[in-house]
Amino acid sequence: MADQLLFNPRTYDPAHFDPETRRLLRATVDWFEDRGKRRLIEDYRSRAWLADFLAFAAKEGLFATFLTPASAADGHQDKRWDTARIAALNEIFGFYGLDYWYAWQVTILGLGPVWQSDNETARARAAELLSQGEVFAFGLSEKAHGADIYSTDMLLEPDGDRGFRATGSKYYIGNGNAAGLVSVFGRRTDVEGPDGYVFFAADSRHPAYHLVKNVVDSSKYVSEFRLEDYPVAAEDVLHTGRAAFDAALNTVNVGKFNLCTASIGICEHAMYEAVTHAQNRILYGRPVTAFPHVRRELTDAYVRLVGMKLFSDRAVDYFRSAGPEDRRYLLFNPMTKMKVTTEGEKVIDLMWDVIAAKGFEKDTYFAQAATEIRGLPKLEGTVHVNLALILKFMGNHLLNPAEYAPVPTRRDAADDAFLFRQGPARGLGAIRFHDWRAAYDAFGHLPNVARLREQADALCEFVTTAAPDAEQSRDLDLLLAVGQLFALVVHGQLILEQAGLTSLDEDVLDELFAVLVRDYSAHAVELHGKDSATADQQRWALSALRRPVIDTDRSARVWQRVEALAGAYEMAP
Repeated sequence: MADQLLFNPRTYDPAHFDPETRRLLRATVDWFEDRGKRRLIEDYRSRAWLADFLAFAAKEGLFATFLTPASAADGHQDKRWDTARIAALNEIFGFYGLDYWYAWQVTILGLGPVWQSDNETARARAAELLSQGEVFAFGLSEKAHGADIYSTDMLLEPDGDRGFRATGSKYYIGNGNAAGLVSVFGRRTDVEGPDGYVFFAADSRHPAYHLVKNVVDSSKYVSEFRLEDYPVAAEDVLHTGRAAFDAALNTVNVGKFNLCTASIGICEHAMYEAVTHAQNRILYGRPVTAFPHVRRELTDAYVRLVGMKLFSDRAVDYFRSAGPEDRRYLLFNPMTKMKVTTEGEKVIDLMWDVIAAKGFEKDTYFAQAATEIRGLPKLEGTVHVNLALILKFMGNHLLNPAEYAPVPTRRDAADDAFLFRQGPARGLGAIRFHDWRAAYDAFGHLPNVARLREQADALCEFVTTAAPDAEQSRDLDLLLAVGQLFALVVHGQLILEQAGLTSLDEDVLDELFAVLVRDYSAHAVELHGKDSATADQQRWALSALRRPVIDTDRSARVWQRVEALAGAYEMAP
């Protein structure tokens, strides 16, 4: 029987979606399965551009259906921006190859400034390009400054006719070789400060658009391009001034959420391969899976992966239910970008320790999974940037809860319109949250949930009695260790909420929290060893250590679930 917690193409039936969404998701799975494993691996190894895939997507109207908000759909009832089905497609793309996901992901980013714009001409143009099967690009980063938008060197000289001539280069821009529309961030030469920012639409096929190179050795075309005296007409301008700055950050809020579900898909495919290989490999007269350390590593990998899925699925609900008075998604977004994707790295590493040399073989999916999983935590400002962002929410989240109506599971066929009218990208420290304790209390009968709750309570004590002082607050190395502890509390909270909504097997849940208790203790030890940790902070760190509650019968039952993955799926050759 297939594991209901993991994506399996053999049994996949997204019955919770509307008919057209189900058709497109299933058609995408079938396209990859028909293509077969050998062809997918060969395309990955040869760095082939994704022309066949994009032709399929264009023929089916895949991107146009999933990425056109209702406000630009011209009455097409199946077109909407629906975070739940976007997440489902992310997982499928990750499962078959990150190159496919990347072309889709940067199209989402390129569309962000357009769908936030009041420029109806540009919006209609984008909708038409999507219907034609075109891809998009997000021209933000630069070689000298990265994504530091305060320092952009893309300069726009007014042309005297409400337009500009743009000159400058952009670096690390996905789909820059083929995008029908590139959303480009720059600044005016005649206006100082934030009022000078401009977001405008460019065409990669224009003579003044010069493609320099692909900066990575991959099918993912991560371009460097340069504009030389590029004509920007008034109808190409998407945003000006502070609105352009906000559009950049709000686009990241929408688009970078996709990192988590791509990571999940990668881990799922790799897990089928790893468990099957380990079960069939005989070492010293016994299957590899007979060894206790192998069972522990594969079980840890499995429950971590389940945790990734539970957190990400619940985060979708907060995105879809967000509004001006409920911006809790702004914490859960960097959590998906940082915590879920680094969990993905741990999952791959645990399985790789088991399958060893097999993980390098060129005819496996695992070989590319082990490479591609590394990129996801680093595609949006690195783990450190996201941890620093997460810390902005810690005080209110832990100590200052507010009342909110319960957020339901959101799989309805609705348009997530708020994501394109998020407003000013500021005020994060003022955002309030519902009481995190309720989720933990609901599963307080599980010993390891109770134990992590003890550690979460200890973190509240740390914040009130031993928090970093003004000088320590400039020590990012110390703060990041604190951020890891807080991230675990939030991670556990949404996992528990989703577990309650889905009636998750409590053996799996308690086994997962045993892993999280170990993680918390490890981060507490790290904080204890920081150069600038005070004596009080060191004492607190040691007092927060906990040993997970061991239950060999529970672990054995969870292992049976893992062992059943052997042979459950293998991609068509």
